[in-house]
Amino acid sequence: MLESYVTPILMSYVNRYIKNLKPSDLQLSLWGGDVVLSKLELKLDVLEQELKLPFTFLSGHIHELRIHVPWTKLGSEPVVITINTMECILKLKDGIQDDHESCGSNSTNRSATENTKSSVKPRRIQQAAPTDPDLPPGYVQSLIRRVVNNVNIVINNLILKYVEDDIVLSVNITSAECYTVGELWDRAFMDISATDLVLRKVINFSDCTVCLDKRNASGKIEFYQDPLLYKCSFRTRLHFTYDNLNSKMPSVIKIHTLVESLKLSITDQQLPMFIRIMQLGIALYYGEIGNFKDGEMEEPTCHNKDMLGNITGAEDETRIDMQYPAQYKSQDLYSQQEDEQSQGWVSWAWSFVPAIVSYDDGEEDFLGNDPTSTLHQQKAQTLRDPIVSIGFYCTKATVTFKLTEMQAESSYYSPQKVKSREVLCWEQEGTTVEALMMGEPFFDCQIGFVGCRALCLKGIMGVKDFEENMNRSETEACFFICGENLSMKGLTYLTNSLFDYRSPENNGTRAEFILDAAHHKETYTEIAGMQRFGAFYMDYLYIMENISGKGSANQQDFSSGKSEDMGTVQEKSTKSLVIGPLDFRLDSSAVHRILKMIVCALEHEYEPYGGLKPDIKDENETILNPEEVASLEEYIPTRHTSVTLLKCTFTIFMAEFNLLDHLLPVIMGEKNSSNFLNATNFQSLRPLPSIQILVDKINLEHSVPMYAEQLVHVVSSLTQPSDNLLHYCYAHCYLKIFGFQAGLTSLDCRGSYCLPVPIIPSFSTALYGKLLKLPTCWTKRSQIAVTEGIFELPNLTIQATRAQTLLLQAIYQSWSHIGNVNSLSVNEALMNEVFQTIGVKSKNPLPTLEGSIQNVELKYCSTSLVKCASGTMGSIKICAKAPGDSGKEKLIPLLQGPSDTKDLHSSKWLNESRKPESLLAPDLIAFTVQVPQYMDYCHNSGAVLLCSVQGVAVNIDPVLYTWLIYQPQKRTSRHMQQQPVVAVPLVMPISRRKDDEVSVGSAPLAKQQSCQASEYASSPIKTKTVTESRPLSIPVKAMLNLSEGCRSPEERMKEFIGLVWNAVKSLTLQLDVQSCCVFVPNDSLPSPSTIVSGDIPGTVRSWYHGQTSMPGMLVLCLPQIKIISAGHKYMEPLQEIPFVIPRPILEEGNAFPWTISLHHFSMYTLFSKQVTLCLVEPMGCTSTLAVTSQKLLATGPDTRHSFVVCLHVDLESLQIKCSNPQVQLLYELTEIMNKVWNKIQRRGNLSPSSAYPETMAGPGPGSPVRSSVGTIPPDTSTCSPSAEVGTTTEGDSIQAGDDSPFSDSVTLEQTTSNIGGASGRISLWMQWVLPKITIKLFAPDPENKGTELCMVSELEDLSASIDVQDVYTKVKCKIESFNIDHYRSRQQQNF
Repeated sequence: MLESYVTPILMSYVNRYIKNLKPSDLQLSLWGGDVVLSKLELKLDVLEQELKLPFTFLSGHIHELRIHVPWTKLGSEPVVITINTMECILKLKDGIQDDHESCGSNSTNRSATENTKSSVKPRRIQQAAPTDPDLPPGYVQSLIRRVVNNVNIVINNLILKYVEDDIVLSVNITSAECYTVGELWDRAFMDISATDLVLRKVINFSDCTVCLDKRNASGKIEFYQDPLLYKCSFRTRLHFTYDNLNSKMPSVIKIHTLVESLKLSITDQQLPMFIRIMQLGIALYYGEIGNFKDGEMEEPTCHNKDMLGNITGAEDETRIDMQYPAQYKSQDLYSQQEDEQSQGWVSWAWSFVPAIVSYDDGEEDFLGNDPTSTLHQQKAQTLRDPIVSIGFYCTKATVTFKLTEMQAESSYYSPQKVKSREVLCWEQEGTTVEALMMGEPFFDCQIGFVGCRALCLKGIMGVKDFEENMNRSETEACFFICGENLSMKGLTYLTNSLFDYRSPENNGTRAEFILDAAHHKETYTEIAGMQRFGAFYMDYLYIMENISGKGSANQQDFSSGKSEDMGTVQEKSTKSLVIGPLDFRLDSSAVHRILKMIVCALEHEYEPYGGLKPDIKDENETILNPEEVASLEEYIPTRHTSVTLLKCTFTIFMAEFNLLDHLLPVIMGEKNSSNFLNATNFQSLRPLPSIQILVDKINLEHSVPMYAEQLVHVVSSLTQPSDNLLHYCYAHCYLKIFGFQAGLTSLDCRGSYCLPVPIIPSFSTALYGKLLKLPTCWTKRSQIAVTEGIFELPNLTIQATRAQTLLLQAIYQSWSHIGNVNSLSVNEALMNEVFQTIGVKSKNPLPTLEGSIQNVELKYCSTSLVKCASGTMGSIKICAKAPGDSGKEKLIPLLQGPSDTKDLHSSKWLNESRKPESLLAPDLIAFTVQVPQYMDYCHNSGAVLLCSVQGVAVNIDPVLYTWLIYQPQKRTSRHMQQQPVVAVPLVMPISRRKDDEVSVGSAPLAKQQSCQASEYASSPIKTKTVTESRPLSIPVKAMLNLSEGCRSPEERMKEFIGLVWNAVKSLTLQLDVQSCCVFVPNDSLPSPSTIVSGDIPGTVRSWYHGQTSMPGMLVLCLPQIKIISAGHKYMEPLQEIPFVIPRPILEEGNAFPWTISLHHFSMYTLFSKQVTLCLVEPMGCTSTLAVTSQKLLATGPDTRHSFVVCLHVDLESLQIKCSNPQVQLLYELTEIMNKVWNKIQRRGNLSPSSAYPETMAGPGPGSPVRSSVGTIPPDTSTCSPSAEVGTTTEGDSIQAGDDSPFSDSVTLEQTTSNIGGASGRISLWMQWVLPKITIKLFAPDPENKGTELCMVSELEDLSASIDVQDVYTKVKCKIESFNIDHYRSRQQQNF
């Protein structure tokens, strides 16, 4: 009797998936209690159809299948199904892109998919049901339920393989066992009872090994890599809660997996393959690939009543069919861009829920009480989705990155072996991944971990920096730390999981779930996430709400088939990521390892998944009616992402070794790394200076429309879309940085840092950008912005002494000058100067320069026709803080803008009352620039530049010279001997070097070179000189010569003229620069405490009036400049962009003539006792510049222009006065400047090492150690490291460098004739007109004391013109009158 019920159930399963079985054989052996089947082939097509995976099975077979049925004890012993050795090989479906295109087409309508859905199920029922089932009594039904609930499944040796391209991924599980357990998760024979509607199961996986290998073209694996995961065991707990005894589906399903220790190992060969597998997972999740044949996602909702069909036809596939907003009409809903598509994976996973947790639909049909009740039950089921909670927990995970190298065995014929060496390790504690879903309307995923860190291991590229014998501490090896450790945090990561003894399920109560967006956001805040985890927390929430007023979507009865009842569905997706306090230390060891990983990852280029679909715009678009537009206005589904970093510390150390140029070729396997292995000793440099950056908080927010393609098609077809609709057609991004500060610090031998010396005090800034989705749809709307960006910087201050800037320079050079491993020694005096001991006063403290800018706002925008930018800068101030006499600091202003310089051109302002600088002063700089996207587009108006600059006051104070000429003391010899020298051979044989250069040039990663900020970065690839074998001592002249190629100065000039002409020929220009006033005192001029700090004119004035010992001062008032192009009327310099100017310039050269006017140029001197003497009286000029050009017939590929330049200058009369004290003052000032210049020059010559340290890289420990200042290098031409190799030495290469264009002494005539020859013809005509020059020279009369002599010379009506043509040059000069007078003043009277 029992057999007749149990056998069909078991047989239906076995028969469904296994080929060529005779049901009669199976039935007979089953009744005997045991059945053993060997060498079974799986029905691959059925598996594919059932699983609906985007994979095909290449093969699948079971070595042995055992089924044990204890017929006599069915009520108390489980049925055991054992599978011994099951192997399946999968690959991605062929032509998946094609499927993906077709399955999303508009032709598949709803009713068609409904029919296929309902037709799949009855087929199963017919297979499984006995021909004439007597309805079984309730006892038998409950017994069958007990049997099914307690089936034990054991799989020994499960092998799954996935192949794609050259990747072979294999998963091998030694044994997996699934059995039913009791309340304490121990093995038991359980059943659901009315008092306890719960079923618990456990699946134990032991010894799971995952391998990832590379196969060759013939499909063979040549070298086996280390397994990704080796013999890892984990356990899974399943918990099902039912609503009542007859429930076919559980109402709550929890599946949680715990791994105690997860040790992943990735080699350089596996890394690109591993990334590829990750990309596959992401592409599947987002629904970019894979076609869900069940019509899950792709059904375009057609809102016609007859097409809605009867949704309950889906039977117990408890899916709420997604209703997309009606506005999209028949648009294709499958076309996701790069955005994720959470439904892709969820719908697929959802279709399994019934299959996993209930026995098959077939049994239900013949075990049900009567057909009508079954139908009613199904309808009720359709309305109620189970809550599914899936969790993965890992106590400790480590990922080790290894580098592999081939090792040939001793015998010639034996195969090569792969040896791997660990270089990098990532450790993570307390990891949690939890997903909660209820049907399709709710999906939430949370990921977090308690703490993580990254460590350097062993050596890298021959530098054995962390070998075991180095005795370096773990803190030195650790370069990234984030979060806390488990011993401090406790088991918070397991909270509410089935492994948490405090969770409701382990205490016999039902768990509460938050399935409502508002409540979810209140509960799972960033703070709550950080409290639970500490290092990283991510919450991804997708909800779909029905707002028709009839309750939520999952309670509606859809069977009516009326579209009005559907309401509108609102979807929303939010992701928030929080990263806890982190400390990131970038030293040489870490940087080389990270770059090495990046290079390995890029080593293999795979075709991207989910190929980009061409943007084809539907021509037959449906025009929406106003109601539909209004409902679209109401709600547009978006995806929102927010990333927050709290308290970051970044430390950038000086490079202890720098092999970045060797990094690429070594990784590519083009060079054998044995070149480096003879570098045995690495000694870390202490104290090691570093730049430390602290950031309080970084927040990045990104939002994008969920169905961008449909939305853009619809909105771009509207004649006047509202701002709101346009707003949603963009991807938006906000970046906010709070409390960014930087300073210098140094690491001593005890591993502790000294107090940081601040360089940049704390500031905040913000950046906003938006990008138009599918710009091709908007081609007809030229005024719509494609990209837009706004940058705001309220204030930024930088302060540094010269010693600090030298140290910063040394840190920068240690990274930018590639190749020198022993470039490392920082002058001890410099270090002592920068990092002073607390409590010890230095003898002569250095002045500090402090510069600050305020209120910077920049805006950028580009449309299909123009690119434009506008911006303002509020103010800029630079001052020096120098030690004062009585121990107080004195403040010396050096630069101030905006400053009111309107009256400073004459010395009257010193005696008049002067308004203090107001806070409401206009912005220092305001500008707007607009450039056409295509310069040659005929209907385009030309570029526009509007700019205004307010007045600036500059004080060239002697404290500036003190700051510039600071030089640390010479290093003591004792310090030199302490410096470890790492002997790394940097010279290779010539032939080898040449091959390498060719290969680097062709390697896909050569682009990495451009990241290095030095002249050396771009050169090794292009080098063509004899110095090839010696990359480190190529002099800079030769380098520049090489990088420029062999272009002559004429060619470069020609190119430059062409560029400039293209930029200005149709430029509407409006430039307004207020006067800049420069004060040059011969002694320091601190700002008195009585006036607003930093006001330079105010400081000068208070000294002029108040202080008796005012230093002599030269005041140079530069003219205010106005340039305006032809036909342009004045506009405000700050415009809303993009903008239109009233009279755009359409033709070439129409921007000319430019009118240039300069006013109020003057010079005067100030002395103590309120003496003011004038040098040049205020004057100005107006000039007109016209340029016309004609294209000549081109002889070569480039067209040449012939230019006619006309310049006319009208000067105002010029008056120059000069006297003895003024000459003396000018002499003093020029002498000071000359001395300073010589000092700076001398220092530059003394220490070429500071700028180009490679010239000193010697062959061994005896070589001089580079300093950032200082010692004279020996004559490198004698001890050149490559002299043995037989190449030219330093002297010769300098000789070669002298032929470079930089050393040519080209005369002006030659240059002008070259220009003429190179860029066609240039005709030049210039004219100056000057009404009068007066020169007055004053001197005391040596004979009569108290009287003065004065000599006056006057020239009137001067004019000069120059006319330069191809064949002649003509210069004209004219002076109307010239006379000299001589006067003597009587005592106390005028001349």
